[in-house]
Amino acid sequence: MLIIDSYSTAIIMCVITMLCWGSWANTMKLSGEKWTFQLFYWDYSLGVLLFSLLLAFTAGSFGENGRPFLEDLSQAGMKFLFLAFLAGVIFNLSNVLLVTVIDLAGMAIAFPIGVGLALVVGVVTGYIGDPVGNPVLIFTGLASVILAIIIDGIAYSKIPAEGNKSIVKGIVLSIIVGIVMGLFYPLLVQSITTDLMTPEPEKITPYTAIVMFALGLFLSSFIWNYYLMRKPLVGTKVTFSDYFKLGSLKDHLVGLLGGTIWMTGFSFMTMAQDQAGTAISYGLGQGATMIAAFWGVFIWKEFKTAPKSTNKLITAMFILYILGLSLLIIAKTN
Repeated sequence: MLIIDSYSTAIIMCVITMLCWGSWANTMKLSGEKWTFQLFYWDYSLGVLLFSLLLAFTAGSFGENGRPFLEDLSQAGMKFLFLAFLAGVIFNLSNVLLVTVIDLAGMAIAFPIGVGLALVVGVVTGYIGDPVGNPVLIFTGLASVILAIIIDGIAYSKIPAEGNKSIVKGIVLSIIVGIVMGLFYPLLVQSITTDLMTPEPEKITPYTAIVMFALGLFLSSFIWNYYLMRKPLVGTKVTFSDYFKLGSLKDHLVGLLGGTIWMTGFSFMTMAQDQAGTAISYGLGQGATMIAAFWGVFIWKEFKTAPKSTNKLITAMFILYILGLSLLIIAKTN
């Protein structure tokens, strides 16, 4: 299987993760007006699963290093398979709520608050389990991110009532997203072998972990996403028949593309964590907040109804996020 063997390569892969995670939600905005986020999510979930399998049977199976995917799967202990599966279930709960917030309040609020808080929770728990990197730099970076989250919330609150759907609901849901999303990655890491060249018995390689995670995400959509179809927090309820009646080929392909983009980023982060460390790889991946905020502010104009004074707050948010991410990048080399 393909193994990442240098810190610089791992960092490049984490940056790609950041770009993918910060951009996949744009595909949701490209769907037709009648194609609600719940219907979009079925194709997204399928795209995640299909790409994980493609990666497992290619990069996870070729080469002389490590353990090929099917061999790894056959020897895996149920405990470790379940941990990776459970990580997908937990993440999926946070992600369906994230797309709800995107639909309700936009990318520029959902990602900086929701995913930004997940970055903080994930890096802290990741560092406790795998203390790699300079703690002063890591936690100073996190403090910078926390301040950026607060500033983003203040900026969002300045949007006039007619310019947003619900300030309170958007912020509260984003906080829930962040807390839940921050818990999944340490579970996933516990399932993965620490020695990729000579994998530990029963533990699994990143490629098997990615597939089990994707399976947990896809199957739990029949719980989390179905519930939001019947009892939506935003908009009207939809049915499975709507999925087949309302969606065009473009709508389905856009959803699959969204899942593929997201899973590309997730796979790169998981493959890179051996060299970069859990806290740094996850923290950089969740730097997607900055990318998503860029899309929301400058492309989708989600703050267009806010007063001009809000621009200073948005600028400060970007500066603090960049500072925080920069500190995470250099944390392992100092």
